[in-house]
Amino acid sequence: MSLEAVTSTHNNSRFSNLARKLKDRLAGRRSMSNPQSRTSLRSPANVSRPLSAAHMRPIFFLTCALCALCWMTLVQDVCFESVRTMALFRMAWSIKPACLRGLLHSQSTLLASALGSTCSSPLGAGTAGPNDPFWLETIKHQGTAPLNSDASTYQVFRNVKDFGAKGDGVTDDTAAINAAISQGARCGLGCQSSTTSPAVVYFPSGTYLVSTPIIALYYTALIGDARNPPKLLASANFNGMAVIDADPYIPNGGGAQYYVNQNNFFRSVRNFVIDLTRMPASASATGLHWQVSQATSLMNIVVDMSTASGNNHQGMFMENGSGGFMGDLVFNGGKFGIWVGNQQFTVRNITVNNANTAVASIWNWGWTFQGVTINNCQIGFDLTTGGTTQASQTVGAIAVIDATVINTPIFIRNSQPSTSLAGSLVLNNVNLQNVPTAVGVVGGQVVLAGGSMTIASWGQGNVYKGTSSSSQFVKANIEGPTKAASLLDGSGRIFGKTHPQYASYAASQFVSVKSQGAKGDGKTDDTTALQNVFNQFAGCKIIFFDAGVYYITNTLKIPAGTQMVGEGWSVIMGGGSAFSNANTPTVMVQAGAPGSSGILEITDIVFSTKGPAPGAIVMEWNVNSPSQGGAGMWDTHFRLGGAAGTNFQSNCPSGSDSTQCTAAFMTLHLTSGSNAYLEGTWLWVADHDLDGSGEQLTIFAGRGLLSESQGPVWLVGTAVEHHTLYQYNLHNAASHYMGLIQTETPYYQPSPAQPTPFSVNTALGDPNLANQPSAWALVVQNSKNILVFGAGLYSFFQNFGQACLTSNSCQDQILNIDSGSTIWVYSLSTLGVTHQLSVGTQAVIPQSQNANGFQSTVTAWTRS
Repeated sequence: MSLEAVTSTHNNSRFSNLARKLKDRLAGRRSMSNPQSRTSLRSPANVSRPLSAAHMRPIFFLTCALCALCWMTLVQDVCFESVRTMALFRMAWSIKPACLRGLLHSQSTLLASALGSTCSSPLGAGTAGPNDPFWLETIKHQGTAPLNSDASTYQVFRNVKDFGAKGDGVTDDTAAINAAISQGARCGLGCQSSTTSPAVVYFPSGTYLVSTPIIALYYTALIGDARNPPKLLASANFNGMAVIDADPYIPNGGGAQYYVNQNNFFRSVRNFVIDLTRMPASASATGLHWQVSQATSLMNIVVDMSTASGNNHQGMFMENGSGGFMGDLVFNGGKFGIWVGNQQFTVRNITVNNANTAVASIWNWGWTFQGVTINNCQIGFDLTTGGTTQASQTVGAIAVIDATVINTPIFIRNSQPSTSLAGSLVLNNVNLQNVPTAVGVVGGQVVLAGGSMTIASWGQGNVYKGTSSSSQFVKANIEGPTKAASLLDGSGRIFGKTHPQYASYAASQFVSVKSQGAKGDGKTDDTTALQNVFNQFAGCKIIFFDAGVYYITNTLKIPAGTQMVGEGWSVIMGGGSAFSNANTPTVMVQAGAPGSSGILEITDIVFSTKGPAPGAIVMEWNVNSPSQGGAGMWDTHFRLGGAAGTNFQSNCPSGSDSTQCTAAFMTLHLTSGSNAYLEGTWLWVADHDLDGSGEQLTIFAGRGLLSESQGPVWLVGTAVEHHTLYQYNLHNAASHYMGLIQTETPYYQPSPAQPTPFSVNTALGDPNLANQPSAWALVVQNSKNILVFGAGLYSFFQNFGQACLTSNSCQDQILNIDSGSTIWVYSLSTLGVTHQLSVGTQAVIPQSQNANGFQSTVTAWTRS
């Protein structure tokens, strides 16, 4: 944290004055090491000399005072790290004023006490040698699928080489790879979904020649060596849809596929190079067929394609679905980097080089692209636009933030000119270098001229302000947000953090919870065993949750300093009497003690409850990390009901009002002292059974995501669905980036109407329900510096019926902002609602003005 940040974060005038004084002293010293400053200091009279102890002592008294105040405000480690790393501090380390020595001693004691009882020192850097494989290859695999029909023999972790794959670039490895994926009672053709047959399919480093698609079955994670990603090499005679196919078309099936595209959950592909260059340039070669929904991710993938003129290669093909998150992707060459159509998606950190078209989009309701680099393409985004009804659905909304486009004649091209809303665009902080047309239309019309420039904030579509229900259709600069500095990286972009995979760490730096006594069988109470693991190893070992279902019956406390990773979405499931009373709710998982500071990283875990659990606060997030993104969750989900072992399946059919069907009081609470980075996280109250015949369910969970955090908070590609009172509630919150967020209202509402079966609790920030019978998708109360950059807020049902969709009357209001919050909303798409945005519970924006396909889209809403 910089001194500027320290000063702006605290209101104590003495603290601020001391910080300014220290900053000024340091600035004066820094100027002497500035090359431009040195040119004026070269005369003998002005030769720079090292400062003496006498000169340094006053500065260090200010340093001590500053640190003491930091200490009192419980951010002592932040302050200490800021001061300790200064060159000034290092120069005068030998002085060690007494007050500083005392603080350093206290700091060491604090860090030591935060470590697990077996730890002699913090984890530190990874110790894997330069030629060592990824730790996932060598760690002992004890994971199980305890709810599988053949649990005793079912294998979760599969190394493709154990199934005969060679990885030598010569042998055809297709059959061996697909054997590794499909072994056991997997969910393939004829199976809509299943949570009882997870698989982690691992590819050691090498080159794997394939001649037909790798079929990625339901609930499968395909993971390559993160240290040296393996190559999937398509043979010259490759035959099939794509190298990796996540939803195959059934041969002679009349267009039918393995899975329902909107329910194609729980998939991940990471750490691969997909090489199509052996295939003829004229072939319709595809890297990934990725027709998926929520709880899916692509990360750390490179696709290499032909660069020949007129080639037909494409990195990704996606024609339907309801995603989803993808990030850290590179596409080289090809006719299309990606060719996509899906309800909604969030894409972070995508690079396309030397393609004809970087991104071709045929339809959507809303996509957000955060961090885009396009080099030497002919077209950046080629969008099929013009549709304003469900029957004529095309691209509804594209929002791009933080992009660099180089040597590309056209950045964005629409297929039809927009004279009224028919394809919404929002561009924020887009740097163009030699890009003649920023926004154009097929046929050559220029909507926004380019060149070498930065587009600060530009929009195409309907723009609203304040409480006015009148829109202005624009193709022009629009009001940009004031972005909280804490949300930005060093280059002024929205900060992003790659899913931690610990590639530099050795297997010896991990500890397995099963090796420490946890059972993960879905029946044994693992509360004590898991707590002991955290108490003993937090901060000095990465905690590995072997695949399994870990049942807990009381609060599991995860201390700050913890890094934990699951295997195939290991499940932590809470149940029992501790979570039975909605009048006295109990935290199931506590992420950091209140007031705690440090890192806390959770990856590849599912949190769930075993019902009934009306008093469960599934997770309370307290930790505050001094480093950006140091406290967060990646590819980690909350799944309430609809899965084996939860007691929320056939006993909770649609229309049920049974008290036995209450899964949680609240799913996730970001407390006021916390900060958080959530990427690809899904909070889902099940609307149907994943392990039965797919029948619809009625399951009650009171509240979705409540954030009272003062920030920074990044919600990147998150979704919250089917909670009773609200999905997202920002209450006394500050400094949040939300893009893209997605919600669905409970299918059973308005019968019973919310808050049934719960009660309004104003002490927890429950919103004014304004006599509306259905849940708020997003409610914002007394909050500051909130940036919503893409939102898909949907209401599909009334009492499980869908007749309301044709009239957009499934519910009246869905997004409410109070009269005082500071917030900017861009690229808002809604479905099934009469009014898209309300201020102070008074409806402001009517859906009827913004039809943009099946959905309705507001390009921008600002306070004034």
